Amino acid sequence: MAKNKHIENEEQYTGLTVNEGVVQPPSISPYLQRAKRRQFTADEYVAGILRGDISILSQAVTLIESGKPEHQALAQEVIEKCLPYGSKSCRVGITGVPGAGKSSFIETMGMYLVGKGHRLAVLAIDPSSERSKGSILGDKTRMEELSVNPQAFIRPSPSAGSLGGVARKTRETIVLCEAAGFDTIFVETVGVGQSETSVHSMVDFFLLIQLAGTGDELQGIKRGIMEMADGIIINKADGNNIHKANLARIQFQNALQLFPMPESGLRPQVLTCSAREKTGIVEVWDMVENYLSHIRKTGFFEQKRTEQSTRLMYESIDEQLKSHFYSNDQIAKQLKTYENKVRNNEMSSFIAARNLLDEYFSKK
Repeated sequence: MAKNKHIENEEQYTGLTVNEGVVQPPSISPYLQRAKRRQFTADEYVAGILRGDISILSQAVTLIESGKPEHQALAQEVIEKCLPYGSKSCRVGITGVPGAGKSSFIETMGMYLVGKGHRLAVLAIDPSSERSKGSILGDKTRMEELSVNPQAFIRPSPSAGSLGGVARKTRETIVLCEAAGFDTIFVETVGVGQSETSVHSMVDFFLLIQLAGTGDELQGIKRGIMEMADGIIINKADGNNIHKANLARIQFQNALQLFPMPESGLRPQVLTCSAREKTGIVEVWDMVENYLSHIRKTGFFEQKRTEQSTRLMYESIDEQLKSHFYSNDQIAKQLKTYENKVRNNEMSSFIAARNLLDEYFSKK
């Protein structure tokens, strides 16, 4: 006797019968035909951006982030046509160690600004994994209230391992957001290493968020990030942490007195606030506005933006040279050969790199 699929149907069992199940239908209808998204022309993208269409703005930002040559060509055309409508926003860079409350602060400050009639765009640079090359892009989930506000636009972008590329793409995204009518732009850094320098080179005010009672007071006195900051806030100044926050504020303020006077002519202020309790937010924004008003009067505002544009030109040259090198067909064919020679100790890394570069430039 052939073995039954269900043991209950065998002869030794009486009174039991198990029927065969039915084949489950597919969860997606086989008759469903997905409509292919229509590709807009450059003029259609620009028209949608200028009328504040968030959907078209998001698609244009995706074009900027794409690595496909045809997408890049279209994106550059859109950017060129949007440039005359840009450069009118207040650009604020926000950085701080992981856990400092950057996302919470941005949401609280963002809701305060949209309540005052501002239109806010938040560009969050999310670190990409060195192993999988993927990014979580979860900043919007931390800003539940702000992300659904019609006067706000939140766009997380992957660093994709190239901070130079991030600088150019974020700068181009800023142009599109300004053309769409956003008068305030927040650029949130990944909060680790060189990303701060990259973001500092594209904003008008650079805000450093610190915490009290975590041992960061001595770290904060070190040069580098402190020299870049135009303002410092001690977040989470609430509950039992208020005394520690005030003590940290005094320590940071004293440390800043040891630094040379910044080019702006204003020493950074150190303030305390609580994103959770929504305290100190008004004072922080007053600090930003007072700083911007001062540098506009002195001419430092225009000088800084001119220097940023120049730096961006050099960063774009570096990135495009790198992109053209790796996309060269002859180089792509030889890369693995030279890599194997380096791995097998048949050739040093420096000689391999020089030979590849010589080959690349000889074909030009």
